[in-house]
Amino acid sequence: MRRARLLLPAALGVLLLAALAFAIVASKDSSTKPTTSPVVNVPPDSNRAPIPSQGGFDGAALPGGRQAPAFSLTDQYGRPVSLDSLRGEPVLLAFLYSRCGAPCVLIAQQIRGALDELGDHPVAVAIISADPAGDDAKAVRRFLAAVSLSGRVHYLTGTQAQLDSVWKAYRVRPAAAGASTFAKYAMVRLLDSRGRERVLYGAEQLTPEALVHDVGMLRGG
Repeated sequence: MRRARLLLPAALGVLLLAALAFAIVASKDSSTKPTTSPVVNVPPDSNRAPIPSQGGFDGAALPGGRQAPAFSLTDQYGRPVSLDSLRGEPVLLAFLYSRCGAPCVLIAQQIRGALDELGDHPVAVAIISADPAGDDAKAVRRFLAAVSLSGRVHYLTGTQAQLDSVWKAYRVRPAAAGASTFAKYAMVRLLDSRGRERVLYGAEQLTPEALVHDVGMLRGG
């Protein structure tokens, strides 16, 4: 009996040491687990992956400050509009088409919400057609009226050859590729006042608040 009483404290000590060792190992394992950050679902053939939260942007920052590919197209009023003519202020650039339904309506509504919040200090918005055959003047006017963007954006169209070149430069899949493929590649870009691509938005990042915040970042305010 006396021997059993002597062995009991020793056994308890061994158990305590084992528990302490397990706790230390578990703590090390949890501290070394990598953290993850959400990123924009960039098209797989893009060679310029976005950097999450870089520089304080709410959208995904694009590295390198690459100059956005130039374009010269025609807006809904028949006026020529080039990328160079929009310099001096940040520019929101989107590719939509009037008959695409919910994906395009959602993007347009987020842009409209940002313009509403910006009030007297809006940014230029260039929407480039992804379906020149379907985006005739009547269809464009109807679409812009439905999303409350009439008179607030440049809705740009052109010849098939002109738009093919722009789609390729921006890695856009047009309406002809199918609705699901178009939606997958339907990113919105924010350019700075010098025409450089700075921020990219997928569906998860595109909100009026994110757009307004990032425009403010580019304006230095």
